[in-house]
Amino acid sequence: MTWQQAIDRTVTGLNYELVDLERSAGGLLRVTIDRVPGRAYPTGESEFVLVEDCEAVTRQLQYVLEVENCSYARLEVSSPGLDRALKREADYARFAGQAVELTLKLPFAGRKKFKGVLGAREGGWRLALEPAAKGEPEQALDFVFDEVREARLVPVLNFKGRQAAKPAQKSEERTT
Repeated sequence: MTWQQAIDRTVTGLNYELVDLERSAGGLLRVTIDRVPGRAYPTGESEFVLVEDCEAVTRQLQYVLEVENCSYARLEVSSPGLDRALKREADYARFAGQAVELTLKLPFAGRKKFKGVLGAREGGWRLALEPAAKGEPEQALDFVFDEVREARLVPVLNFKGRQAAKPAQKSEERTT
């Protein structure tokens, strides 16, 4: 069994999705994991990977990699982040309906980079493009998976939970 297979088997055995695996110079072994929707996790009900998830996977991988005699200098287990890369067609299906930044391998209409909402179509995928200016008609880009160099989710930041507290009203006292 290769070290990649051992990591994949371990991560999926813990009910996580192996998003990416990278081995770089200097012995860094970087493992990116994600939670699978609909599965229960001992660290709680969150749609996002928690630090405790990364710790649990790290502990198990350290043991497995030692047994498999895989040498590495540093092991890093992390979440895919808010701008998660879409690496497989299953990722496209999972994140259909979400905003995506897409880079094509070859230019189309003079450009390679597009941004819009990802959707499925028969035989491929569709990106409902953001209009360049108000009042312009909506456009769509139809493509197949093999035409894409890179695709990432567009981060959605919601700060509604961080509303500023209203300043306390000062009582005015008058002395006469």
